[in-house]
Amino acid sequence: MSALIYVVLVLIIVGVLLWLINSFLPMASSIKTILNIVVVIVVIMWLLSFFGIFHLHSG
Repeated sequence: MSALIYVVLVLIIVGVLLWLINSFLPMASSIKTILNIVVVIVVIMWLLSFFGIFHLHSG
């Protein structure tokens, strides 16, 4: 059960950080879009790795 809480907390923290960056840092909309896409891809890869579906490490 603690693993699920860990995943939820990480997702909340990443979401809040991304929201803060999007809301308060002035940058072009294209850069914001790229940042959002990169963060979503990294989070999806981390979730797949966390649940053992995809391995990020070759060792």
